Amino acid sequence: MYILGISAFYHDSAAVLLKEGEIIAAAQEERFTRKKHDQAFPEKAARFCLEFAGISINDIEIVCFYDKPFLKFERILETYMAYAPKGISSFLKAVPLGIKKKLWMKEQIAEVLGFTGKILFTEHHEAHGASAFFPSPFNEAAILTMDGVGEWATASIGVGEKNRIFLKKELNFPHSLGLLYSAFTYYTGFRVNSGEYKLMGLAPYGKAVYKELILSKLLDLKEDGSFKMNMKYFNYCAGLTMTSKAFHDLFGGPPRTAETKITQKHMDLAKSIQDVTEEIMLRMAKHARKITQKNNLVLAGGVALNCVGNGRILREAGYEDIWIQPASGDAGGALGAALFAWHQYCGKERIVDGKNDLQKGSYLGPIFSDEEIERYLSKEKIPFEKISDVPEKIAELIDQQNVIGWFQGRMEFGPRALGARSIIGDARSAKMQEIMNLKIKFRESFRPFAPSVLEEKTEEIFDLNKQSPYMLLVAPLKENKRINLTEEQEKLFGLEKLQAKRSVFPAITHVDYSARIQTVSSRTNKVFYDMIKVLDEKYGCPVIINTSFNVRGEPIVCFPEDAYKCFMRTNMDYLVMGSYLIKKEEQKPIGKDIDWLKEFELD
Repeated sequence: MYILGISAFYHDSAAVLLKEGEIIAAAQEERFTRKKHDQAFPEKAARFCLEFAGISINDIEIVCFYDKPFLKFERILETYMAYAPKGISSFLKAVPLGIKKKLWMKEQIAEVLGFTGKILFTEHHEAHGASAFFPSPFNEAAILTMDGVGEWATASIGVGEKNRIFLKKELNFPHSLGLLYSAFTYYTGFRVNSGEYKLMGLAPYGKAVYKELILSKLLDLKEDGSFKMNMKYFNYCAGLTMTSKAFHDLFGGPPRTAETKITQKHMDLAKSIQDVTEEIMLRMAKHARKITQKNNLVLAGGVALNCVGNGRILREAGYEDIWIQPASGDAGGALGAALFAWHQYCGKERIVDGKNDLQKGSYLGPIFSDEEIERYLSKEKIPFEKISDVPEKIAELIDQQNVIGWFQGRMEFGPRALGARSIIGDARSAKMQEIMNLKIKFRESFRPFAPSVLEEKTEEIFDLNKQSPYMLLVAPLKENKRINLTEEQEKLFGLEKLQAKRSVFPAITHVDYSARIQTVSSRTNKVFYDMIKVLDEKYGCPVIINTSFNVRGEPIVCFPEDAYKCFMRTNMDYLVMGSYLIKKEEQKPIGKDIDWLKEFELD
């Protein structure tokens, strides 16, 4: 029995295929169309899933969509009616799109995919909850979902037991932790729905000087984590912006214009809203523990990508263990919809061992054989060398301070590069963060890079006593890995803090001594694990930089040609695809960087 899950028409549309309940394939549409956060119907992602399994649409028994479009449309209409006549321009923009695309989902599935079978719909937060619980290693757990908004719900608490989930409590629109965070993303000059992680990365440079103002003016926060927002400060209900004039007056000026200088004020705003967000996440998690009496917690929804908040939940919320859906945003809704159909609608059994999850490291996308890669390289007359021992050679090149594009195995499902489509480098290099930010990723210098560390060496380097295979937990470095700052360094202000070397792994150490950690296991990614293992055994370093194989404004690479284009238009030194090593200095230029950069919308 095959089930296809689909998410679309908000952001990060995706398709997921189950075979007898097993996750066979999953991918976001953006990886195929090359449009970042593509929200279009995931036709190409769905075609990939079918082709990977070697089946046709006629073999699919159920297609399940991650939303109930009529409920969502009801919320949009009621919201605009409540604010009318204000927001008429926003209303006229949103309603035709809803009528044309979102309401007639059954017709689109039939027309685009040629599907004539059974079509199901979950509620948005049911899909998030299903994506969190069903792939988790737990037989029972509390469920916490948090995002911008689904139909009406913006957060939910529920429980998962065996092969069923039950949502017990909801927070409803317009009161939304995701939209609150996005409002500050907008106000500090970053793009909503893609720049929230920048705000999180900026927070450690600031002080929480606006925290009490946020808590006293913008929202009424309760002990259980529920809250009401003072909507006079926000404009997203009926307007085309996130914040209102009252918000701008409260914080002393208009929103920062994108690409202009980031000031200490912006850093302080980032720190303030990050602290508020962590407090709300923690209160919600503790309340979920109280009302469900479960020892484990699973999380999903876009807010669950706030890995600093996740780290606090792990340490402070009182659970024995937590598991976070690696595709926590809307892409993961496609997975939740498919699993909900399999377990909850079809009543199929679920078997877990309490330790290992069912998501296969989230390596669920396309894969390319050596034969396919060599055929591409030969066709394009690209100079290459075939290497017999990829881990050995790449470990050597990393030790020599090279930056390497790494293209191996099945592409990751979700927003994180986990060692399949990654750019990697030496975590010991004091200059590597700046080099990779400005010359490889073409992005802001303040952005930290994540470490990938051998699973068994994690506790030697970080204060983290659990696996973090999906790069969704932040933890501090051990004291013995830190470097004490001088008096002069202690006085560094704002982005000047980047000048201070803070640990023996400076390239992955944020200014607050934290890191967003991926633990690497041979069970799910043997070649990536083996490469870091060689680096440790031969060169004494069990940790590397791992950042996504893309540049600013572009999705993570999917195909060999995507990888080669990205490699050639950046200052990477080497590209390794399968068993093939491509050296930059042996390549012919394929165009000026400045011309290429104009193609991208720098968010």
